Amino acid sequence: MKRRTNLGLIAGLLLACVTPVTWSADAVDASGPSQLIESASKAMLKDLDANREKYRKDRAGLYKTVDEVLLPNFDVNYAGQQVLGQTWRSATPEQRQRFIKAFYQSLLTTYGDALLEFTGDKLKILPYTGDPNANRATVRTQIRRDGGDVVSVNYSLRKADAGWKVWDVVIEGISYVKSFQQDFGAEVQQKGLDALIQRLENDAKSGKPTVKPVVK
Repeated sequence: MKRRTNLGLIAGLLLACVTPVTWSADAVDASGPSQLIESASKAMLKDLDANREKYRKDRAGLYKTVDEVLLPNFDVNYAGQQVLGQTWRSATPEQRQRFIKAFYQSLLTTYGDALLEFTGDKLKILPYTGDPNANRATVRTQIRRDGGDVVSVNYSLRKADAGWKVWDVVIEGISYVKSFQQDFGAEVQQKGLDALIQRLENDAKSGKPTVKPVVK
């Protein structure tokens, strides 16, 4: 099923393309949407090239690197609100916090390995054509998959007090946020929000896939 296959690709690319290195905070430029994607990608690739083999043996080190720098460049609260939809409004502050933490930790442990295969020749950032004065933006990129196919990947960003932040990724017209909104919405209706949160927390601990793994 195409939507399910792309969910895995979305998760892997989401982690890969907004993840800078921990030891050089200045390497990431959040002053503009295109600058954020380009500088974060370059910094991430530099770190991977230097530590790829180490990370293959030390996945905890890889996850730690991603975990320490993902949140500052990703608008997790806004994305979490969109993923949960109406359920977010009725959720308690504790439920909201647990959901966001569990969801991204689950993605991290499930798809962090995709970073190890990500190289600079697979990413092409297209010229930015949006309004420079707007508070929302879309940065268009192309990803070359292992088989040679080129996939259109658009990043949705919002301008926050600290600069631009990514909140959604759209691959070939399929939104990461909307896809999980549909899947999680059905699960919440059947079992409740606490059950969903507990499952995500368990998945993160065990490394069990939250969605079907990426098809390369």
